[in-house]
Amino acid sequence: MFRRARAVSVGLCAVALAALNVLPAHAHARSGPAWEIRDTGSTARFRGLSAVSRGTAWAAGSAGTVLRTLDGGRSWQDVSPPGAGDLLFRDIEAFDARRAVVLAIGEGEASRIFRTQDGGATWTETFRNTDPRAFYDCVTFFDPGHGLAVSDPVDGKYRILSTRDGGRSWTVLPSEGMPAALDGEASFAASGQCLVSAGSHDVWLATGGGATARVLHSGDRGLTWSATGTPVPAGDPAKGVFALAFRDGDPRHGIAVGGDYRADQASPDAAAVSRDGGATWTASPQPPQAYRSGVSWLAQYPHGRSAAVAVGPTGSDLTTDGGLTWRTFDTGSYDTVDCAPDGGCWAAGELGRIARLEFPR
Repeated sequence: MFRRARAVSVGLCAVALAALNVLPAHAHARSGPAWEIRDTGSTARFRGLSAVSRGTAWAAGSAGTVLRTLDGGRSWQDVSPPGAGDLLFRDIEAFDARRAVVLAIGEGEASRIFRTQDGGATWTETFRNTDPRAFYDCVTFFDPGHGLAVSDPVDGKYRILSTRDGGRSWTVLPSEGMPAALDGEASFAASGQCLVSAGSHDVWLATGGGATARVLHSGDRGLTWSATGTPVPAGDPAKGVFALAFRDGDPRHGIAVGGDYRADQASPDAAAVSRDGGATWTASPQPPQAYRSGVSWLAQYPHGRSAAVAVGPTGSDLTTDGGLTWRTFDTGSYDTVDCAPDGGCWAAGELGRIARLEFPR
């Protein structure tokens, strides 16, 4: 029941989005940041995104589509795995212009992982889920060798998949160190950001659907976990934390965004912040005004290291104080956002839309 509801959530309402498409893609003040759309030539919906730099980015989406740019979005290569047209790619992790790992979601064998080491010229399927109870949502990497993927709860606990060889092989981790899931709890495959890492060992998992929207944290690459409640709206299959961001170099600082994905429902308190590595969460005093599905820290910003961007189907918001206050700077529809260490920040969403963030000169 919940998985069916989640499938609707990550697809959203086609009628509502059709209406959103008429909104200006750059409804912003010229004095602030602005998304500049890069023509992809695709109609896929991209919820998986990996920003390598200002010049290089990968996107993964519906109909088994994977795109790559090496020139800042002026041109895009379709590097989709052959025969993957029936798959829904929802997360991609790229290490550089040639190496990437992409995750397909779904029940049973629909959940798969592919890997390329030649820029998408060839792909190898390195994992196919054979448990009909499992549904994988997100993947993250600590470094080019070590990574994790997460499935919704199986036998009452989240299932964690681990790799030590860059995604060439995967192993299900023991569940003894995983807290019990709440009734109805699961994760959202909405932006590839329900499982995120920072540093060499820390990883966080976002949840929704249960009585409380929680964040689970592991400091040992997924072997043991602790769970903490957040003030983000919960108590319904459509509500919860949809995306997390923790700052590399200082993983004490975290941001959670989400809310209620339904277009006809308000999403108050749709953002929260942590200053202790996810041990406690506080509601943002001035959160985004609507549901947000993706969030990323800005590595380089004119006003310092406390800037981040959140995106969703009704717009994009900027914070310059670490997630406490947010202001909308764009009303276009985006599902996910990712920012690279060199300051290159990308967003992606429906109808092949991919954009790069630009700042006034």
